[in-house]
Amino acid sequence: MWSAPLLQKYFYAYIAIYAYHGHMSTAGRKDDDGHGAALLGERSELIFAIASGVTYAGGMTAKYLVSAPEWVVLALFAATYFFGGFFTIRTALATVRRGRFEVDFLMLVAAVGAAMVGKWAEGSVLLFLFSLGHALEEYAMGRAQRSIEALAELAPDTALVRGSDGVVREVAVDALAIGDVVVVLPNSRLAADGVVVDGVSSVDESSVTGESIPVEKAPIADVALASSTAVPETHRVFAGTMNGSGAMDVLVTSRAADSMLARVITMVRDADTQKSPTQRFIDRFQLFYVPVVLAGVLGVLAYGVFAGSESFADSFYRAMVVLVAASPCALAIATPSAVLAGIARAAQAGVLAKGGGPLETLGRVRSMAFDKTGTLTWGQPKVTDIVPARPELRDELIATLFAVESYSDHPLAGAITRDLAPLVPAGTERTATAVNSVTGRGVTALIDGRATEVGNRTMFFELDPDGVPSEIVRTVDELHDRGRTTMIVRHGGVYLGVVGVMDIPRAEAAPVVERLRALGIDDIVLISGDHQRVADAVAADMGLNAAHGGLLPEDKVTMIGKLGGRNGTAMVGDGVNDAPAMVNASVGIAMGASGSAVALETADIALMVDDIGRLPFAVALSRQTARIIRQNLTFSLLIVAALVPATLLGLPIGPAVFIHEGSTLLVVANALRLLRFGRGAEHEGIDHEPRPATR
Repeated sequence: MWSAPLLQKYFYAYIAIYAYHGHMSTAGRKDDDGHGAALLGERSELIFAIASGVTYAGGMTAKYLVSAPEWVVLALFAATYFFGGFFTIRTALATVRRGRFEVDFLMLVAAVGAAMVGKWAEGSVLLFLFSLGHALEEYAMGRAQRSIEALAELAPDTALVRGSDGVVREVAVDALAIGDVVVVLPNSRLAADGVVVDGVSSVDESSVTGESIPVEKAPIADVALASSTAVPETHRVFAGTMNGSGAMDVLVTSRAADSMLARVITMVRDADTQKSPTQRFIDRFQLFYVPVVLAGVLGVLAYGVFAGSESFADSFYRAMVVLVAASPCALAIATPSAVLAGIARAAQAGVLAKGGGPLETLGRVRSMAFDKTGTLTWGQPKVTDIVPARPELRDELIATLFAVESYSDHPLAGAITRDLAPLVPAGTERTATAVNSVTGRGVTALIDGRATEVGNRTMFFELDPDGVPSEIVRTVDELHDRGRTTMIVRHGGVYLGVVGVMDIPRAEAAPVVERLRALGIDDIVLISGDHQRVADAVAADMGLNAAHGGLLPEDKVTMIGKLGGRNGTAMVGDGVNDAPAMVNASVGIAMGASGSAVALETADIALMVDDIGRLPFAVALSRQTARIIRQNLTFSLLIVAALVPATLLGLPIGPAVFIHEGSTLLVVANALRLLRFGRGAEHEGIDHEPRPATR
């Protein structure tokens, strides 16, 4: 005759076999039935689990402390079954319909079996512990997922569109077409990506770019340029961002499905499915681990039977408890939980990672290569040096150069006129006539009827082989050595002086390099298509290890290969002209990806705003993610190493399940610490310089 305790042991042994298989195949999965959002909201399952704990405690108190009537005890345990099994049975039935027998179904079978043999207390504690563990794990993992999915709720469902007749109508966001004009009211969310064509306001773009300071917006002067990717951020706006106190008209440049917010959401969601190197290793490890564990379980069973020290039933029960203890659930969830939390935290700060692979790899690199233009520098030339031949000629030098360049179509003319306009002394304004460009040399003109020349050293050596003053030549050489592009100015045969122009480094670039070194990036180099002397000058200002100038795109790829080494190299660029080098680097990092769809597609990691100050945060977060993964893996392995011997020495299945589920929750809780990483300190210690105005 089967006794109740013996039958109960077989029920537990039965669930142990499938619990092992179910956890191995579903550890870390999200509840695809969405039941956590039912009844009492997203915490319904957790509330029910707590209720089951309360009724279980009440049943135990009624049975052992107050000697209550049997029907009271039974009613309390039945309530525990209801609360603890409510969500379990829903999930179990859903998995059975799909032809799978997972851990939820097996726990339910075990609890029902316990009740059938009168062991209501044992079945109640099993359902309570399992439901509580599952609820806490799902809620904790859901926190990271919800922080990502909340992005989808930022964009409004409707938009106010100004028709060609001037009438404003409300339409669905999905119905917006490129070229529509959307009216954005004060303190409302923007419905589409576009360019401001009327009105002035400030926009909080933190939801898309992570920029904490509102960005001032103004109308674009030339609407024909609205579709260009080079539209300055002053005119460009994104769906889902929050308008300030001003009203604006926005010309739609992207459909809702192609908006920056939509691309960000898609990128982050896709990143959740991409496995990191550690996760791939764990998957391969389990291929060997599972057979070893099964062989060990069979060994435990065989030893108990053939040694004759206990009955077959007791040996089988002990073997199944060992199987539960050896199930590496915490190990399986250790890496995905940390990667998901890391990706979510990065996205909140305006740093997008295409999966756990790039995020984890960035934490291991020890070399980093930077493109120059637009990365370490602003990508726009600026007047950096004004050196008159004699001090009293400074005002004349400025006024003469401004007059000539105002009528020049040279690529540097815009930067010169922009920077010199505030410096032209009142009363010295001049007008240039007969402006003529000398290809590869400079510009000639007439001012007040006298010949005026502005050009490089080659031009003046050709015009005046023996008459260029030595001090002018010396100044040009000094500025060239510092990476400047120089222009000599002569008016009426008199040399007025030299002006130097350069794509200036970002003010925050040097501190960023220092922080990267502190984070363990030992080899930081510059690779640029610009002249070697320019690259050398920028590298010297930044404190870089080396500078490599005059490189074509294929040369940059070759240089990345040389820098790779054992730990690989990260390449930081604009995501467009640096695409070959970024693809061939261990990790490609794009700057200012909010303005370029190509950058999002090319890069492994994208800094959404044109702010290099985010880079140390990204590296530090990846380092911390790697540390969390190592901690989780170590803890998971130690739990298995301790729990298996304990079950061999007699630890029953109840405490084994408690420790097993508890270790999984601790691993997830440790990973969720990443959601608080660097709060308010992404840019600590970095002084930001306003971006130079565009012409």
